Amino acid sequence: MSQGISKESGNLLFPIFLKLDQLDILIVGGGNVGQEKLEALLKNNQEAKVRLIGTHIKREIFALAAAHPGVQLEERSFDYADLEGIEVLILATDSPQTNAEIQELAKEKGILTNVADTPHLCDFYLGSTVKKGNLKIGISTNGKSPTFAKRFRELLEESLPDDIDELLTNLHQLRNMLKGNFQYKVKKLNEYTASLLAGQGK
Repeated sequence: MSQGISKESGNLLFPIFLKLDQLDILIVGGGNVGQEKLEALLKNNQEAKVRLIGTHIKREIFALAAAHPGVQLEERSFDYADLEGIEVLILATDSPQTNAEIQELAKEKGILTNVADTPHLCDFYLGSTVKKGNLKIGISTNGKSPTFAKRFRELLEESLPDDIDELLTNLHQLRNMLKGNFQYKVKKLNEYTASLLAGQGK
């Protein structure tokens, strides 16, 4: 007698790290939420390619655009043609109805979309991130509590040493020096990092 497959629970999101300077990104909304989303993108990559469209755009957003050449602003209403060539869309207008209507249009075009404060319409979430040099850690609560993600991010930022990037550089150099196939390199690096962790506990 066959048994049914148990349904998975918990956070089923698949984490990926996007090259924001190689994608065409559109934010619709020039208010507080639009500013928050733009700041999140620029925090992760100062050279992110972003167009932001809004009927009214905050002066703080204009200041951000002035400091980041990859950001283009258009103070006007959204038009369907704005979706042409867009690969990632973030909807941050003050109107849930407008967000939902644009999300439906984007869905027809296969554009990955995030709708602010509307998890069920999102293809992806903008999680909190911790960055220490080349180390980046993404944090997701599956949309349940952005506040917890923010606090956990702050904890990690305080706990991780600022010189951890030096360790990563040394490991990269060690990897390049090792002779042998991929499996051998992985084994030796595992041994080396295990000894580092053991040393932390002394």
